[in-house]
Amino acid sequence: MRIMTTIACSALALVSISAEVPIRDARAQANSSFESYLQEVREKALRQGVRAQTLDQVLPGLTYNPRVVSLDQSQPGGSPNSAIPPFAPYQQRHITPARIEQGKAAYRRLIAKLIDVERETGVPGPIIMAIYGKETNYGSYTGDFDIPRSLATLAYEGRRRALFEPELLAVLKLIDNGVPQSVLKGSWAGAMGKPQFLPSVYLRLAKDGSGDGYADIWGSEYDAVASIANYFVHSGWRRGEPWGIAVNVPSSLDRAAVESKIVPTRCPRVFGRHSQWKSMKEWRALGVVPATGKNLEDGTMATLLEPDGAGNRAYLLTGNYRVILDYNCSNFYGLAVGLLADEIRS
Repeated sequence: MRIMTTIACSALALVSISAEVPIRDARAQANSSFESYLQEVREKALRQGVRAQTLDQVLPGLTYNPRVVSLDQSQPGGSPNSAIPPFAPYQQRHITPARIEQGKAAYRRLIAKLIDVERETGVPGPIIMAIYGKETNYGSYTGDFDIPRSLATLAYEGRRRALFEPELLAVLKLIDNGVPQSVLKGSWAGAMGKPQFLPSVYLRLAKDGSGDGYADIWGSEYDAVASIANYFVHSGWRRGEPWGIAVNVPSSLDRAAVESKIVPTRCPRVFGRHSQWKSMKEWRALGVVPATGKNLEDGTMATLLEPDGAGNRAYLLTGNYRVILDYNCSNFYGLAVGLLADEIRS
């Protein structure tokens, strides 16, 4: 019996060992392939001017992170035929009394800097605070994923390499320019700091708002505020123009007559819901009138959006609303930012 037990245990051990060997081999093969890809990245980075010393410091320490691949693959696809949910529940979840009060407090805390930034750029402080609130809850949570590791993993995985490899190269340039690798924490997809800039956006648009010569979007609210405003300026923000207004739409409006004939090539599910552009004077002639005290000048051009369909709250949206969409191309996001900004201002 003892001999049979010994044989059985030996057999189980052999099974266990044989099961572990393919797993170890698969892991070794995956690691080898990942390291080979990083060598390709190294050559590309060198050609783009990143110093070899920086690459030798960063790349050998990067490891594959299956968690970020899983998160990327679980993102909703947004099928053109899938139903768009109503906006009202989203609004209730994202524009809460707590977020409004936190926004007002942040606005008061940063008011001196926001006045200077608005004077320089034309971007209103409440809009900047609404972005700050939506992106990181006013800096309270900026993400804890290692940015170089996440981007290296997502670029290697390959499904969206055209997006993630340039961001990986950008974060290597960022480190080469002197940004400490230790501060590079953020979302699983590579967005960093208080305004959640991707590395390529940081290189183009991050701004020093504190005057110390370093655009510290991770630690400085002044730098975050200045950087958000700079992003909006480069996206075409128009000084003095509201983002939009809530309106009442008459049941008699011929929606087919105002439907846009332009087929959008960018974010079609977003822009495809917008009407033709008309002046405020023209909309008023059609019976579309402000629902609150906020108004647009007669000559201001705007599009109509009824996020929850006819008979529900509707909005006339200006060119500055399109600038908000440049930060995140979602009507729900754009409306939430605009409405949150209005609450912060009030």
